[in-house]
Amino acid sequence: MHIAIAGNIGSGKTTLTQLLAKHYKWDQLQEAVDNNPYLFDFYKDMQRWSFNLQIFFLNSRFEQLLEIRRSGRNVVQDRTIYEDAYIFAPNLHAMGLMTTRDFENYFRLFQNMDSAITPPDLMIYLRASVPNLVRQIAERGREYETSISIDYLKRLHERYEAWISTYDKGKILIIDVDDNAFHTKPEDLGKIITSIDAEIHGLFPAEAPPTNGHGKAAVKAAVIAGGKAATGKEKKVAAKKK
Repeated sequence: MHIAIAGNIGSGKTTLTQLLAKHYKWDQLQEAVDNNPYLFDFYKDMQRWSFNLQIFFLNSRFEQLLEIRRSGRNVVQDRTIYEDAYIFAPNLHAMGLMTTRDFENYFRLFQNMDSAITPPDLMIYLRASVPNLVRQIAERGREYETSISIDYLKRLHERYEAWISTYDKGKILIIDVDDNAFHTKPEDLGKIITSIDAEIHGLFPAEAPPTNGHGKAAVKAAVIAGGKAATGKEKKVAAKKK
């Protein structure tokens, strides 16, 4: 089983990866941050180091996917190769921070990799508003993130929403992070786990039936199966606070 967690900077991917790996006793694959030789330089001079950084991330996640397939282990993965290719790299190109030549070269490499990889069994998307992202980034206090601008986060947020609305490689679980404090509230984490369990086992958790005994219980899991587009009309995950 391969669960991948996607989301903007500061949305809580690493925390949720750790919590789910601990709960299921699965392996966790973290984003290559501490051993990334380009990250600090990138935030100081994005235009100079954007291509180098994106190539490093692309190769790192490709290696992770090859290892998942080789080992057959149950894994929770922090961020996906698709986010690199459809969000971060094109955003840098659109902002004039990556040349067209470099971007086209990068994207051809991704397409070759994409033809050789297997998508995750379940994609979890952490949806968060920009103000919440700013707050959570400030709280964790990573030095290299102090130069991230609100405009940069907004651009990424727009691309994330566009990408997830057309994701067609498998099942999706969307979690509204603004309404879910899984990092501090066990009950909120429990609701996420319930939704994941339902998807893994092919059953949907439901609310108690109406007292009149008529009608079916409402489905609470915000799972979009078979690649259907995630729009503003989709149901929010049962991990919302009541």
